[in-house]
Amino acid sequence: MGDALEEPWWDRDRDRDRDRGAPDPSDDEAFEKTNENKTAACQDSNSKPAMKKKRKQPTECFLSQPEEKQESTVKAKRRKKKKISDVLQKSAPKPGIPADLQNLLTQHFGENRSVIEIEELKLSDSCFLPANDLTHSFSSYLKEICPKWAKLRRNHKEEKSVLMLVLCSSALRSLELIKSMTAFKGDCRVIKLFAKHIKIKEQMNMLEKGMFHIGVGTPGRVKALVEQDALCLNATKYMILDWNWRDQKLRRMMDIPEIKKETIDLLEKSIIKLCRNGSVKLGLF
Repeated sequence: MGDALEEPWWDRDRDRDRDRGAPDPSDDEAFEKTNENKTAACQDSNSKPAMKKKRKQPTECFLSQPEEKQESTVKAKRRKKKKISDVLQKSAPKPGIPADLQNLLTQHFGENRSVIEIEELKLSDSCFLPANDLTHSFSSYLKEICPKWAKLRRNHKEEKSVLMLVLCSSALRSLELIKSMTAFKGDCRVIKLFAKHIKIKEQMNMLEKGMFHIGVGTPGRVKALVEQDALCLNATKYMILDWNWRDQKLRRMMDIPEIKKETIDLLEKSIIKLCRNGSVKLGLF
């Protein structure tokens, strides 16, 4: 009974922690400080890997990938547009027929003209000469469509006019056609009606002072001469369109926007009326 009681184990642990400098858990202030230190340490430990994750996010990669796809699609589209000539080169050539010209006029005027106006621009089959079937040279084609050319040439005496008007896409092509008609024209006088290296005043003086049987040129210069009354089409009997020939880019004269517009303007203002009256015949070479 006289012996002292043994100290409990939790009191011994508390005394040991005090000797080591550890705070007493029973102390509220010390306990709150330890919790704050632990939470701060946890926040610091959690914030460091979060920063690393933000740095590792490849934000620029996600933006660059769709841009590269867009650029590749645009380049692919541009390449497809450049392959139009390849498509034309692979397609078999088809000779032009009067229906092709008629459809071209209808498509051009269909949106801006009434039904009555479009009917006035239509040409009957009697307005056309036989079309080239791609077997003729230019001289042989002219001999076929103009069997009475010698008589017409002898009777032609009007100034500012030509018996035959040939329209093509360029000055170089005009020179080629003039050379290729040597077997047909004989001693006929031919005038060059294009803008390259020839001023329009020179052509106006030549038409006024001289007499020519055949005119070969581009639609733009011919239209300008007609509008200035330097070229009269009342004596013209034949108008030939260089329809089937293709340039280095495999374009026909009606595939070139400027040539197409000028040709249609000339047809509308002058040629179609003469064709409907029966004085001019159209040929597609």
